[in-house]
Amino acid sequence: MLPETLVFGIALLITGVILFLLIYFVIILSDLECDYLNAQQCCSKLNFWVVPKLSAHCFLAFILLMNGSWFLFIANLPMIGWQVYDLVKVPSGNLGIFDPAEIHNRGMVKKHMRDTMIGLGFYMIIFFVYLYCMIIAMLKGDPIKRHEEEEIITDF
Repeated sequence: MLPETLVFGIALLITGVILFLLIYFVIILSDLECDYLNAQQCCSKLNFWVVPKLSAHCFLAFILLMNGSWFLFIANLPMIGWQVYDLVKVPSGNLGIFDPAEIHNRGMVKKHMRDTMIGLGFYMIIFFVYLYCMIIAMLKGDPIKRHEEEEIITDF
């Protein structure tokens, strides 16, 4: 079992990377909406990052589970389930979650943008939860190692 501070440090790092990745998704989808990028380029760039994002989140959940952070593990399960559902429900003829032939049909760009914004909100909230947990883990116990309870250390 890893120390709690290290676990939450890793969680902060992974969540920060996923946040930057989702900001990248927003930028790419915005470029597609404004026709700065064609659908083929957009979808190939976004589909490349779908599986690494899911695997990073699953790895994070596994670390939390092994460390015994049950509440945080359970809090991560809905987002993992949603990402797995998105990956599984891709029709067999499509290239991935983001398909260039269908991305402009039926408001799929808006749907993908909405899903990305929901993910940004989730990861932003969970980032600050991990930050709080890391601070609490760092402050556990006596930060100043005293040999006796009544000894007061004044030198810093």
